[in-house]
Amino acid sequence: MAIDFTLTPGQRELQLASRAFARDVLSSARPVYEKLPTPEERFLATKPAYEAMVAAGFLRKCIPAPAGGENAGLIDMAIMAEELYSVNASITLTMLGTVLGLLPILIGGTPEQCGRLLEPFLRKSGAPLAGFCSSEPGGSANAASPPPGEGVRTTAKLHDDHWVINGRKKWVSSATGWDRKGADVLCVVCRTGAETRPETSVSIIAVERPTPGIMFERAIDAIGHRGHLTPQFGFENVRAPRRNLIGEEGGGLALSSASFTGTAALVGIFGVALMRAAFEFSLNFALTERRGGIHPIIEHQAVGYALADAKMKIEAARYLSWRACHAVDTQNPAADELAIQAKIYGSEMAVTVITDLMRVVGIDSYDNELPFGELLQDALALPIFDGGNMGIRRRQLHTMLKRREYDPLLASGAA
Repeated sequence: MAIDFTLTPGQRELQLASRAFARDVLSSARPVYEKLPTPEERFLATKPAYEAMVAAGFLRKCIPAPAGGENAGLIDMAIMAEELYSVNASITLTMLGTVLGLLPILIGGTPEQCGRLLEPFLRKSGAPLAGFCSSEPGGSANAASPPPGEGVRTTAKLHDDHWVINGRKKWVSSATGWDRKGADVLCVVCRTGAETRPETSVSIIAVERPTPGIMFERAIDAIGHRGHLTPQFGFENVRAPRRNLIGEEGGGLALSSASFTGTAALVGIFGVALMRAAFEFSLNFALTERRGGIHPIIEHQAVGYALADAKMKIEAARYLSWRACHAVDTQNPAADELAIQAKIYGSEMAVTVITDLMRVVGIDSYDNELPFGELLQDALALPIFDGGNMGIRRRQLHTMLKRREYDPLLASGAA
């Protein structure tokens, strides 16, 4: 077995192009929206930068080539995501949240559905949005709970040749769109059958814009990702054609799980991106600041060791995430386990490392003129979104460990 972390020429080109776009476009976006008072105003102010991202082809680079895009795999997405997210997490999350919204179609859709529903996202123009409508008010950690648990509460009933959807959703990236009337495509996790067993009664249905009945409730004023929109909203008799059922009726939970496997590995990379930004600032600070002393503070062992510890954690998180992405790309049997490990480790290390680096810089790190406040606020989301580490992800690992056939060497490739 050959182990090689060398980027291909194409991957290196993607990395440099992403880095240049982040520097030239995304770096100047935050001052445009950061002082605006409401979540929606901040989100709307990001639209020009998002349009530029689409025009530069980054959204197409997230859609697999067989579906008409230019993506060659999850490792390429990880390389691109690290460069973009390290400079502006909010706008990058809007794009990658849109990709998540399309994943059920990409994984479970028919050729006809892919051709019809993906078309707006393959253009290098406009500002198309998609959302994966999974989370609900009151939480969705127990979406598969059988009665008397509630599980998925949003319902869809078939009337003639249309599904009629009713329910409420929350924390869905960009779901209500730029104008409160809905994203271009919403993949809605809902209960479609009278069957009480969740594994056979939950489905995913694609809702296309424009459609009446999407009821905006509020834009969540989140701690981090201040330029990204996560609304709370409802479906009131929203209609979707029968042909917009994605995958098999009753197969929604399995399709949701498959969609979230790839994103788990990318959340690990989000953590790497934030840690990297904090480290680069801290290293430069330590090399240049004397804090009233004779020597730059990096000469002090406490500072040097703290920086060394941070760098080790960043590299460990990056390579675990790349390993997970490679496992997903190659359909390795250990892909689920590695992706979840990457998500948990990368997200939790981000909070720890950024906090540790704030101690290196000292009291000035508490000043919003420095990047630490924004980086830490964005990092705080990582352990609790895309399947919370406590409520969902560790439970998934626990379930794996309990299986009689579980092989502890599988993830290492040594089974």
